[in-house]
Amino acid sequence: MVVRIRLARFGCKNKPFYRVMAADSRSPRDGKHLEVLGYYNPLPGQDCGKRMGLNFDRVKYWLSVGAQPSDPVQRILFRAGLLPPPPMVAMGRKGGPRDTRPVDPMTGRVLEKPTNAKQIKADGMEGEAAP
Repeated sequence: MVVRIRLARFGCKNKPFYRVMAADSRSPRDGKHLEVLGYYNPLPGQDCGKRMGLNFDRVKYWLSVGAQPSDPVQRILFRAGLLPPPPMVAMGRKGGPRDTRPVDPMTGRVLEKPTNAKQIKADGMEGEAAP
């Protein structure tokens, strides 16, 4: 039995509310679950922030016994500080080859690193004053 940590949708039409659940991978999205691990409300509240609550001990337990988080749950756990950032690469144009430069997961911008040693040295020298 493969256990997945995934979201189950609750709430009304156009007002989603999700529960973070540990469930068998073969069960339906809103079907039978093993344990409720928390909640996630994607709609901003009065403080303009998305709300989420997780039982960190139980999430760590399920991850330790081999439960696989779904992609949305993986992003939520990254924001909560339980998982390392998911691997991301920049996209070229649609349908084209992928750009292999690393992307910052928080901002989505491409991380630029100078590769030439002379360029690194020159960048370091710009801030220093000449005698």
